[in-house]
Amino acid sequence: MPSANGKTAHDPSGVLGRLLFSNSQWASDVEHAEPGFFEESAKGQAPKVLWIGCADSRVPESVVLACKPGEVFVHRNIANQVHLDDDNILSVLTYAVIHLGVEHVVVVGHTNCGGVAACLAGASQPSSPPSSSLERWLNPLTNIARSLKSPSSHELVEASVRQQVQNVLESDVIKMAWSADPAERGQAKLLGVHGWVYEIESGHVKDLGVSAYGR
Repeated sequence: MPSANGKTAHDPSGVLGRLLFSNSQWASDVEHAEPGFFEESAKGQAPKVLWIGCADSRVPESVVLACKPGEVFVHRNIANQVHLDDDNILSVLTYAVIHLGVEHVVVVGHTNCGGVAACLAGASQPSSPPSSSLERWLNPLTNIARSLKSPSSHELVEASVRQQVQNVLESDVIKMAWSADPAERGQAKLLGVHGWVYEIESGHVKDLGVSAYGR
């Protein structure tokens, strides 16, 4: 079993050792509380929800939702963006909807988002071509900030989530999943696309009421 405070030359703070120790303890506790859980989990997954969220370390979806491993399929990136020319998120969406048959896609933004703060700052500067991968990634969000009249951080978070929900709805994957032709739908059972905001300061998730439903 890993040591709880074992420090090495490559891990002087001992943070990796503590994480490994915590994992070992967690695995033991779960197996004790629910014998056979991991063996059963290894047989496959059948999540009902795809969570598209931010990579922020303060927004761990399974913890926030009090879910067990296997309940939520996940894609996270900087500022929870949905770019329709990004094969990464499109492949996740395709696998979740067509092959896993999730029933809900939820785009989740959060308060105190660093990506949102960067876009607010960028929107106040003269427009110029993005010069880094991060700026290119956030450029659509910066443009949303420019389109709003002096938005607050919270307003931009919500505006972004609404736009990302719309982007999901415009994807070929969702259009196909809602197609009337069952032969084209694979395992797709998708019923809803939703927009939420996680409030870091309270721990609560807010439903923005922008859900859209297919058949």
